[in-house]
Amino acid sequence: QVELVESGGGLVQPGGSLRLSCAASGFTFSVYAMSWHRQAPGKERELVAGITATGSTTNYADSVKDRFTISRDNAKNTLYLQMNSLKPADTAVYYCKAFRRFGNTNYWGQGTQVTVYS
Repeated sequence: QVELVESGGGLVQPGGSLRLSCAASGFTFSVYAMSWHRQAPGKERELVAGITATGSTTNYADSVKDRFTISRDNAKNTLYLQMNSLKPADTAVYYCKAFRRFGNTNYWGQGTQVTVYS
């Protein structure tokens, strides 16, 4: 079965760093584009960053540009999000998603909590 499992969340102070991981199984990871999304309490889920299947192209929300880095290791079937210079506004549940160009099915993980608190 398809499974995406996020890990690496936690409690950090403003200015701190975290590295999130998303471990994938049950599908051909290397042909799927991947993305990170987040949802804060009472807010809509928003796109944070995306990466193509080979990792050749990335994109970021303006709110995280120059602070976050998305990457992937296709040999390990794992997606990453390096988060630096964290702010209280980054507090949210972070989810990974797998999808195909011209496809009609998205796979979602269950999320990992990131809390930025002084």
